[in-house]
Amino acid sequence: MKLYIRTETAADLPAVAAVVEQAFQQKDEAVLVDRLRRHPAYLPALSLVAEADGQVVGHLLFTPAEIQDGGKSVPTLCLAPMSVAPGFQKKGVGKELIHTGLQKARELGFRSVIVLGHSDYYPKFGFRRADRWNIRCPFPAPPEAFMALELVEGGLDGVAGEVVYLEPFYQL
Repeated sequence: MKLYIRTETAADLPAVAAVVEQAFQQKDEAVLVDRLRRHPAYLPALSLVAEADGQVVGHLLFTPAEIQDGGKSVPTLCLAPMSVAPGFQKKGVGKELIHTGLQKARELGFRSVIVLGHSDYYPKFGFRRADRWNIRCPFPAPPEAFMALELVEGGLDGVAGEVVYLEPFYQL
């Protein structure tokens, strides 16, 4: 399978919605993706699709977030959601989306990424429990599922606080 990772285009929107719905087996995440796209802080360069044989088989979205502690606010990115069509799961699609997305995030000058996800999967990409930096999740979540990654060495030095996501995450 030849896989091509690229930035999402307007023509991809129906296929992306279908992949997200299939991957999560419900519509809530597809609604979230649509709301995030319409948010003023949306970063089109960090909405990626995986294409195989001309078909969209995966999608990954990074959105801006902040780590807030008292009056201090530090920008970060949130990796969510990531979706891979069921017939293409466990074939490296997610891995390629994440590697490409993290590289693009570095190129855009971001210093860190936050993810709430599978504690057996994301550490393969360097993610560690966020509580090692005293970074807190605003949602009820097991501590091992809430992780952070420094995109540059020391990217989270001196950073602590609660992550504040874009508004659509709180509307689920």
